[in-house]
Amino acid sequence: MLTRKAPALPAPAKVLLTGFDAFGGESLNPSWLAVKALHGRKIVGHTVVAAQLPTVFDDSLRELDALLQKHQPALVICVGQAGGRNALSLERVAINVNDARITDNAANQPIDTPVISGGPAAYFTTLPIKAMLAALRQEEIAVEVSQTAGTFVCNHVFYGLMHALATKRKLRHTRGGFVHVPFLPEQGKPNMAMEDMVRGLRLAVRCALLTQEDQLLSAGATH
Repeated sequence: MLTRKAPALPAPAKVLLTGFDAFGGESLNPSWLAVKALHGRKIVGHTVVAAQLPTVFDDSLRELDALLQKHQPALVICVGQAGGRNALSLERVAINVNDARITDNAANQPIDTPVISGGPAAYFTTLPIKAMLAALRQEEIAVEVSQTAGTFVCNHVFYGLMHALATKRKLRHTRGGFVHVPFLPEQGKPNMAMEDMVRGLRLAVRCALLTQEDQLLSAGATH
């Protein structure tokens, strides 16, 4: 008697969130603590996978590439720390430049080098940042759209992520971008409570999953 095998179930849809380890003499990095708090959560039917990246040029991208290949996520938001900012910063653009003011955690300090040799000058986020901005403001989370992710490892990862999403066939339907978080209160001022960071990131993920087209951006403006 022939038996039929049950059809393979589709892999559960995933959201990949990454944060960084501590750097620059700090003992912690709120970006990692915030994404770790969301690990395993279900948001709009997607399971959140949180992972820590090293604050190291090149190594961070190798680890990110491995995570993308392993999880094949529907959405990726890389998160980093931005001391001196007082709100969640939704980054608009990643540029193809490494220009480190300080050394990374492996004592590298590239100056005016490309993130990806031969890559385009810049990539725009594919997250619906204006819809996310409105959603977080509605919940009274301090948030802003930022026009620069700097030229340190955060931008390095942001650019590497967007290049991977633009060039790898298996990731052609994956959306992604970068969010900076402020210091925690124990790190100095300005700052944001961990509870607000986690709530803001959860709302950002939810909005990105539910918003197919960023209406405020696509509507444009005339002047």
